[in-house]
Amino acid sequence: MTAPTNDAICRRLVGRTAVITGAGSGIGLATARRLAAEGAHIVCGDIDETAGKAAAEQVDGTFVRVDVTHADEVDALFRIAHETYGSVDIAFNNAGISPPEDDSILTTGLDAWRKVQEVNLTSVYLCCKAAIPYMRQQGRGSIINTASFVARMGAATSQISYTASKGGVLAMSRELGVQFAREGIRVNALCPGPVNTPLLQELFAKDPERAARRLVHIPVGRFAEADEIAAAVAFLASDDSSFVNATDFLVDGGISGAYVTPV
Repeated sequence: MTAPTNDAICRRLVGRTAVITGAGSGIGLATARRLAAEGAHIVCGDIDETAGKAAAEQVDGTFVRVDVTHADEVDALFRIAHETYGSVDIAFNNAGISPPEDDSILTTGLDAWRKVQEVNLTSVYLCCKAAIPYMRQQGRGSIINTASFVARMGAATSQISYTASKGGVLAMSRELGVQFAREGIRVNALCPGPVNTPLLQELFAKDPERAARRLVHIPVGRFAEADEIAAAVAFLASDDSSFVNATDFLVDGGISGAYVTPV
């Protein structure tokens, strides 16, 4: 997949402020680039200072170091965005982990369960809680929470806490989208299929057989590229999706629609 050039990208987000967590790599970094190309001011939140600063430099944005499991740090992230650019128009709550110790329920320990829930689900709660007051003041805003296609499906190659956390993100996004719809705030859950990011590469490098087993179930025959997911975020952030709210937005290459895949 070839990413579109800046000349081919619509500038739908001129003057808007986008806060992105997990902005230092993968989907977060690709989205920072895409939203910046569409004219948005970018606030890059990441726990990795080196990667986060590099991302902010690439998009002429602002870096804020944040541990998304800490309420005070999340509040500071959105406060700095508002103080710096005057608004909080887009929140892409994307930070997440998928550690190898999160596996079958039979082998996943309580510490591993809790760690994934904190980073993948509690952080989204904290980010939404911090962003929504600014959006209510403005009377507008778009929140995109990264869930996953696994929030819709089961897998025998389980990552039990990851799957449960993404199901929680999906349910919470629906509820918030309904609650704040009449205040001009949209909340959607982005549900990507497997994406060719460092997180996925690290996971599957340790278990090539698991990677092959996952790949065979994707009708298009490949993993997604981060730029493809970023394009979906840009759509959900823009007014082109003004009637898309409180839903799960699948970008999964057809996985969830497949009974069998083509040979």
